[in-house]
Amino acid sequence: MTRLNARRLALLVAANTALAPFAIDAYLPAMPTLAEAVNASVHHTELSLSVFLFGFAIGQLLCGPLSDRFGRRPVLLTGLVVFLVASLGIMQVSSLETLWGLRFVQALGGGACVVNSAAIVRDCFSGREAAKVMSTMAMILMLAPLVAPTVGSVLLGFFNWQSIFLFLALYAAFLLFFLGTRLPETHGRDPDAPSMRQVLRNYASVIRHREAMGYICAVSMSFAGMFAFITGSPYLYMEHYGISAAVYPFVFGANILVMASSNRLNIYLLKKRTPQQNLVVGLGIQLCAGVALVALILSGMDSIYSVAPLMVVFVGMQGLIAPNAMSSMLDHFPNMSATATALQGCLQFSSGAFAGMLVGAFEIASAWPTVLTMLGASLLGNIGVRVLAGRALGAQEEEGAVTER
Repeated sequence: MTRLNARRLALLVAANTALAPFAIDAYLPAMPTLAEAVNASVHHTELSLSVFLFGFAIGQLLCGPLSDRFGRRPVLLTGLVVFLVASLGIMQVSSLETLWGLRFVQALGGGACVVNSAAIVRDCFSGREAAKVMSTMAMILMLAPLVAPTVGSVLLGFFNWQSIFLFLALYAAFLLFFLGTRLPETHGRDPDAPSMRQVLRNYASVIRHREAMGYICAVSMSFAGMFAFITGSPYLYMEHYGISAAVYPFVFGANILVMASSNRLNIYLLKKRTPQQNLVVGLGIQLCAGVALVALILSGMDSIYSVAPLMVVFVGMQGLIAPNAMSSMLDHFPNMSATATALQGCLQFSSGAFAGMLVGAFEIASAWPTVLTMLGASLLGNIGVRVLAGRALGAQEEEGAVTER
């Protein structure tokens, strides 16, 4: 099996994984303009985010096993072609239904790409080493959602909303060349890979693994809370609190800066602490931020200046939650990492899609849908990991205490 330098691997995989946040975040500043173009409300146009996540979830679920059987590169490169073609198609949409349909197809291609990222890391590394590579990868990856809304805002200001999807198509074309020439195969074709019936059994074995499902619950609910914010932020920031489309990327970008900082902190803490210990800390801080947001809205003292900092803390904890939950889960499935990642990705993005639907479907002119969905997701994440992986977390805490002595 090919061994890659950790930093080079992180760069290659992060460039691939960045496709998802670009596809999600780049068109957020254009949401009101896009809503006018497809003759729909902003809230219903925001549901294209949830449609994208559902397609992304299915793409990962289907393509994870294909990656285990046929290798990482064929599945990854095919997904990029599908994403590229769908992005070009979205430039021509004139109805909400067509937008939803093409976003779904675009997401299928994106899911085929991203499901390979964590699997490639697991092909080459494990344990603390894998967590460090994933944190480094996530650190680089943080630049994508930080830059994406700014790119979208600039393109919208100088051209139109279609230019944002042209940019996505060009980025996919760049990845086709970049990964096609620089990324070696880390798994290879495996004719003895599981059949579809065995794949279903493998999915069932992941679901039956109590501890692994605890980590999947943690990362899925944390992602759901983050995506509730992402879905609601165009309305919440630009219409409810009245900031401009030009300022929106900077307020949104603060979340990414804190996320990048927590990733950096995670890398440092992993020298002395286990991934499970860092995961619990991140989930706890996220829950506190969610409770504070609800208290703030209840008091009637909410404003962009009080709400945005708490949103930043809530979303920023992804840097402590996601890489540690992922590496902890994958340690239990060394021989079917892509399949396990596919199921985890499916549940994670389905949770995010459902959270986005809760925020956008009811067209309530208030901060409550976003804030309550965030708090509910955080509560479920904290409870789920304690109930399902409690014994392992307790053992890791004891191990960490011994190590510190």
